[in-house]
Amino acid sequence: MKYTFLFFLFISMSITSQTNTTLVRPPYLQKGDTIAIVGPAGIIKAHKKPDIAKAKALAESWGLKVVYGKHLFSQAKHFAGTDEERCQDFQDALDNPNIKAIWSGRGGYGSVRVLDRLDFSTFLKHPKWIIGYSDITAFHSHIHNLGVETLHAMMGTSMQDKPEDIPNTIESFRKALFGAPISYTVPSSTYNRTGKVSGKIVGGNIAILSSMLGSDSQISTENKILFIEEIGEYKYSIDRMLQSLKRAGYFKNVKAVIVGGMTKIKKNTTPWGAPIEQIIVDVVPKEVPLLFNFPAGHDADNRALVLGRIVDVTITNTESSVVFRP
Repeated sequence: MKYTFLFFLFISMSITSQTNTTLVRPPYLQKGDTIAIVGPAGIIKAHKKPDIAKAKALAESWGLKVVYGKHLFSQAKHFAGTDEERCQDFQDALDNPNIKAIWSGRGGYGSVRVLDRLDFSTFLKHPKWIIGYSDITAFHSHIHNLGVETLHAMMGTSMQDKPEDIPNTIESFRKALFGAPISYTVPSSTYNRTGKVSGKIVGGNIAILSSMLGSDSQISTENKILFIEEIGEYKYSIDRMLQSLKRAGYFKNVKAVIVGGMTKIKKNTTPWGAPIEQIIVDVVPKEVPLLFNFPAGHDADNRALVLGRIVDVTITNTESSVVFRP
């Protein structure tokens, strides 16, 4: 009982410490650096291989070298290889001093199955950028509690879209990777709540954030700015997950909430009766500023976010801005 208490005390102190401290920033990439594309989650089927090749070509056009994880194109039922194989690829990339960033080939589901198998000790001595979104939220949350910034951005399979159709997605990723200034201005929604706040930005996919509750990968949102996005869920399911986050204290002391893409929402036989925005308005306390329609998530326009970085957020009735501090 004593050791169990001490363990949970340590986890609590670790999460709380990320509220007020500056996170470690991995070195920005430079031409000649190597980036590894790995598959920590869902299978990358044969018809997606050309998209991964395009992602490799994109990184190479920026002067980077690209290597594939050994099991990137493996298949073990739903996953890109067995848990052991996916873990091995990620661990190899974490420990290899020549690899400066780890880029997820795709999301889907499976990241949580390898989290507790990984040894982050070498990574913490020599941090590198962990890149992806959706299911990769599991890594973002876990690594945030280890005190390191991560990059919520496009994945390899994002290249299923033509580059000319996703210029902002690609350019924002390049800027974040190489350390160029990042700021975004978006039109305001009638559902917005105005305000001006600053704080570390955290978050990601709602379903994954919900699945992290009660584990040492659960993030603290105290005095932070929470970003959320979702795809392919019923409205009642999104409400259920948001209510779970609310009961866990996610919205109690949050400074602001930024809402990204709410994509491909399913229709239930019994209509919910309200737009998705209203679900979020109802769950977030009235005094908390809200920014809707931010271009990040599962839509083609998926702007890069440096999670763990301090951002300045200004929400007005006409337009809103999110500026990442250097």
